[in-house]
Amino acid sequence: MVPVTVQREAVHHEPKSNYAYALDEERIQLRLRCKKGDLDDCTVVVADKFDWPSRETVSMELVRSDAQFDYWQTTVKPEYKRLVYAFQLTAGDEVLWLTEWGFESATKNDLPTAGKDRSLHYFEYPYLNAADVISPPEWVGDAVFYQIFPERFANGNPDLDPEGVEEWGGKPAQDSFYGGDLQGIIDNLDYLSELGITALYLTPIFASESNHKYNITDYEQVDQQFGDQETLSRLVDAAHSRGMRVILDAVFNHCGRHFEPFQDVIEHGRDSEYVDWFHINKFPIEFEPRPSYDTFGFESYMPKLNTENPEVKSYLIETAIGWIEQTGIDGWRLDVADEVDHQFWREFRQAIKSVKPEAYIVGEVWHDARPWLQGDQFDSVMNYPFLYAVDGFLGEESIDGETFANKINRFLIRYADQTNEVLFNLLGSHDIARMRHRYDGSNRTVQIAMLLLLTSRGTPCLYYGDEIGMTGGDDPDCRRPMIWDDESQNRVLHRNVSELIKLRADHRSLRRGSLTFCRERSGDDIVVYRRVDEGGEDAVTVAVNRGKTPVSISVKEDETGALCFTTSSDVASTDSTESIDIAGLAGAVWE
Repeated sequence: MVPVTVQREAVHHEPKSNYAYALDEERIQLRLRCKKGDLDDCTVVVADKFDWPSRETVSMELVRSDAQFDYWQTTVKPEYKRLVYAFQLTAGDEVLWLTEWGFESATKNDLPTAGKDRSLHYFEYPYLNAADVISPPEWVGDAVFYQIFPERFANGNPDLDPEGVEEWGGKPAQDSFYGGDLQGIIDNLDYLSELGITALYLTPIFASESNHKYNITDYEQVDQQFGDQETLSRLVDAAHSRGMRVILDAVFNHCGRHFEPFQDVIEHGRDSEYVDWFHINKFPIEFEPRPSYDTFGFESYMPKLNTENPEVKSYLIETAIGWIEQTGIDGWRLDVADEVDHQFWREFRQAIKSVKPEAYIVGEVWHDARPWLQGDQFDSVMNYPFLYAVDGFLGEESIDGETFANKINRFLIRYADQTNEVLFNLLGSHDIARMRHRYDGSNRTVQIAMLLLLTSRGTPCLYYGDEIGMTGGDDPDCRRPMIWDDESQNRVLHRNVSELIKLRADHRSLRRGSLTFCRERSGDDIVVYRRVDEGGEDAVTVAVNRGKTPVSISVKEDETGALCFTTSSDVASTDSTESIDIAGLAGAVWE
C-alpha cells in the first residue's frame, strides 16, 4: 500500500496577499491552499520574531473547496502586531512543515530546522499598519443598489428634450433619444424607496453628444438634456432625505472626440498644448480605417486620455472632487478602470477619501481584480464573475449545483473578506443582454436569479426594470425605456424582489455574514448555502432548485448546532426538523 503524502505541487501560500492580510487593525487572516481532499489536518505556528522562541500553535479550519483545491483559514491576533509563522500539514502518515524556504519533515523536528534558534525562514507579516487595512465604506455592506441609464428611466422635464426625441417605449437604435433626465429620477424616488433601494448608480450624466454619454465633451457640466448642476444637487438631496446614496460614472480612460483639448490637437497637431494629453501615434490625425491615436476599443470618437500626464491627472481628479463638494454625491463607478494606470487610481483614491472618507469607489473590471483591490485603489469592482456563474447554472445550464458552488468558492478566495462583503454583484447592466432575454423569457428563472443575487455575499445591484420583468437583447436593446404602465409590468416579480430586499434588510447575516455551501446537497439542479453573521446570532439557509421536479430539503441542527440536509421523506416528522419544498418559485429561505 502506497503511503498517503502531501501533494506538494498543489500547496500555495503568499504573504501580504489574499492569503495573508489584515482583517482589521488587530487581526491577521491566514489562508493556505492544498489539493482537494488531501490534508487531514492543518495548523500554523505563530510568533513574534523579536520574542523567539515563544510561540503558539493555532488550528486552521477548512473553509472552502472548489473543483481542485481546499482552502484552510484561521485568524490570529499578534500581541505586538508583528507575525512570523510556519504551517504544519498532515496527510495520512506524513507530517510536513511549510515555510518560506519550502517543505521539510515535521516528524523529525518539533520546529522547522532553521527555526530552532531564529525564525528567518518563516513566513512573515512584518507589521500590521492601520493604513494597510482594507476598509471599504461601512454603509456599502448594507446597501441595495439600482443602476439607472438616465436617458431611458423617466422623462421629468420635456422642455429639455433633444431634437428628434422618440415616443417613450419600444426598441431603441444606437442613436435613439427618448428624453430621460434627472428630474425623471427625482419624480420616481418614492417608487425606488418603496422597492427597498438604498443606493443609486447613474451611468454618465456629463455633457456629451450621445445618448449613453460615455464620450464626454465637458466633464464640468451636466448634459443639458438631463438638467444642470442644480438639478443634480436636488436629486442627491432628495435621495439622501430617503436614506439613499448616489454614485456617478467616472469616464477617465477616454473622452469624446469633441472634448476641447482633443479638438485643439486635431487643429494644431504637434504644436497643440494638449498633445501630451492623449496617446497620438502619428500626425496628421486620422480617424479611418483605424484611428492614428489610442482609443477605447477602436472607436475613433473615444480618444484615450493619458492619465500619466500631470495636467490630465490634476484635471480629472479635481473634477471628481469638485462634484463631491458641490453636490454631495457618495462615490464613483470607474469606467474601463483596468486600462488606466495604477498610480492614477492610487492618487485618485487618496484625493477622494481626503474629501469624503465614506465615498465608495467601484471599478469596472470584468475579470480577476486583485491588483486593484489591495486597499490602495478601489473599494470594490463590478462582480461579473458572479454573473457568469449564475448564467452558467440558470441560463445555459452548462454547470450543475456542485460546479456553481466550486466557482463561487474560488471567486470568494480571491479577495479579502472585507472586499467580498462589498463586491458589486450584478445580473444585468447597460453592457449585456437583460436577464429575461438571457433566460429565454422565463419568469421563474429570473425569480431564482434574483434570489441568488439578493442572498449571496456582496452588495447587490439591480439594473433598472429587471424587477418588473423588462427584456432586451444586446446593446442597444438592453437600454429600452423603463416601463411605467402597471399593467405591462410583472407585478408578481416586483413583489418577490421587494420581499427579498426586505428579507436582506431584516437579516444581518444576508448583508455581512459568511457564506458556506452545503456540499452534500449542492449538485445537479440544487444549490444550498448558509449565511451566518460573525457572532452566530443570525443565520439564514437558502435553497434553490432550477429543475422542474419538486425536491424536498429537510433541515435540522445536529448536536453542534450545524445544519444537516437530507431528502428522506420521514425526517420532517421530528420536532427538530423543518422540511422545505422547493418547487413552484424554486427557492426557499430557512431562518
